[in-house]
Amino acid sequence: MKKMLAAAVSRVLSRVAQKPASRVLVASCNYSNDAMLEIKKCDLYRLEEGPPVTTVLTREDGLKYYRMMQTIRRMELKADQLYKQKFIRGFCHLCDGQEACCVGLEAGINPTDHVITSYRAHGLCYTRGLSVRSILAELTGRRGGCAKGKGGSMHMYVKNFYGGNGIVGAQGQIAEAFNMAALWKLPCVFICENNLYGMGTAAERAAASTDYYKRGHFIPGLRVDGMDVLCVREATKFAADYCRSEKGPIVMELQTYRYHGHSMSDPGISYRTRQEIQNVRSKSDPIMLLKDRMVNSKLATIEEFKEIDVEVRKEIDDAAHFAITDPEPPLEELGHHIYCDNEPFEVRGSSQWIKFKSLS
Repeated sequence: MKKMLAAAVSRVLSRVAQKPASRVLVASCNYSNDAMLEIKKCDLYRLEEGPPVTTVLTREDGLKYYRMMQTIRRMELKADQLYKQKFIRGFCHLCDGQEACCVGLEAGINPTDHVITSYRAHGLCYTRGLSVRSILAELTGRRGGCAKGKGGSMHMYVKNFYGGNGIVGAQGQIAEAFNMAALWKLPCVFICENNLYGMGTAAERAAASTDYYKRGHFIPGLRVDGMDVLCVREATKFAADYCRSEKGPIVMELQTYRYHGHSMSDPGISYRTRQEIQNVRSKSDPIMLLKDRMVNSKLATIEEFKEIDVEVRKEIDDAAHFAITDPEPPLEELGHHIYCDNEPFEVRGSSQWIKFKSLS
């Protein structure tokens, strides 16, 4: 009888063990709804006060930020893989390591605010509202891409987000033109993502002064820890409030780091060591920092983060499959969305003069 009872108990326990361990732990864990956390003080220029040095992080926001940063990280790693498999061609600038910048920026502004950026834009495209599927499909040049497969890595757009621009510094002129068109009614925050390198040259070798937040001269500025999503969030809120209160523009330098080279053609280790990259990964990784804070503050468990990781990987894999199976845009659509009218135009190519129809 005892042997039969032991066998029955063993079968019951084995069934319980088959349930996802993380869900059992999540159900039995007492979480905090929020936590007060310290953040690094920003360096200030021509400002009497700056962003706060403490902030409240809710469990809901923390999990959202983690999922967004992990999604961007996995999306960029998948883009690396697709590029090496030659599904992605041309220029491709990845932002893994800089996830806290785009997620913290979006957390500190309104969805109706306008964002204009340069070429390392995949993360901002995602936080501004584009799906992973539409971003990866754009990278592979497919019809399901956010720019119908004709923009590529540097030219992605969504409502209130105006690129992705391939020319270094071009976003400044676009922002000025946009502001002039709006009769100078828009508050303007100039953001410099300082990842310590300009292409393959260290900033300290190329600049007499690396205090970029002071480069506005008569424009106030602040230097922010760009590896801390909460620090970026609070600094962005401060800068946006400063501009909205009609005090004028402000410069915000985000000190961050990119794990990949300047672009996919740059291995990224000819001008810096592997050890340098590994040191940043082990001490300052933005995803790791947020996860550790939340676990230490009892806002979430390691098992819960592992669940999110699994879900994110599946989303990325599904998006990648779509990005390599969706058809390319047909040749007759090559001239669409170039001119504002619908008049046909001719292009000199391998088949002499080819006539295309322009659809606005």
